[in-house]
Amino acid sequence: MEKIAAYLEEGGRLLIGYLPKVALAGLVLWIGFKLVNRMTKGLALAMEKAGLSKSLIPFLTSLAGVSLKVLIVFSAAGLIGVELASFLAVLAAAGFAVGLALQGSLSNFAAGIIILLFKPYKVADWIEVDDKFGKVEEIQIFNTLMVTPGRKTLIIPNAQVVDNIVTNYSRKGYIRIELSVTMPYSESFPRVEQIIMEQLLSIPKVLEDPAPEVGIEAYDSHSIVVAVRPYVVPDDFWEVKFEVYRRIKAAFHSHNISVAYSEGVEMGKIGS
Repeated sequence: MEKIAAYLEEGGRLLIGYLPKVALAGLVLWIGFKLVNRMTKGLALAMEKAGLSKSLIPFLTSLAGVSLKVLIVFSAAGLIGVELASFLAVLAAAGFAVGLALQGSLSNFAAGIIILLFKPYKVADWIEVDDKFGKVEEIQIFNTLMVTPGRKTLIIPNAQVVDNIVTNYSRKGYIRIELSVTMPYSESFPRVEQIIMEQLLSIPKVLEDPAPEVGIEAYDSHSIVVAVRPYVVPDDFWEVKFEVYRRIKAAFHSHNISVAYSEGVEMGKIGS
């Protein structure tokens, strides 16, 4: 009984000694968390007015909020009397181990920050990365999501984006379609050029500025290779490409433009 009474007395003494500190630490946590929530909301509004990416704002505000709350927890623990030096040493060791385990993810994370800050591309841009072509659907912290013209979703790690050459087809607002058609040596190039140019200018989605280009690209053993270069908005690329080929074929047929067949180098009429 004497031991129990001694334990109760010691417990009461500790409770009386620590109760004010615990109450103060709780008050610091409550007030501190309230202030951090208000600060993060103000920070989000400031970043939005500054024009930062909407994909980056939630991450930065969350990171700032967590960091400040961790500092407040450390301060509250110090008020109670917790030895912070040993606690921080254990936390640092754990962080080092986690960092080694997540080395690849951390590199993708750092690359994601670089992409969101410097904006080599944005959502809805058509880009090519490491021979992978598609439209940017979402820029995440660790990955970039792209959709190919065939409606396949590509999930590309951001570190791979930063380490490779990125071709942005949407940066200038237009893109050139590079096509080739053939004409016989006996045919007049100015006539063929005029026929092709008329077809290009009749397609509504072909841009007038920059103007379409038609020129002789090469001479092969059977025919002249003609380069056809209309400019379009990136979203219209495939539609216009197919339409240009369709209209040129129909125009060659209606104007009796011949083509050369590789077998025997005979001239033949092009079908409708």
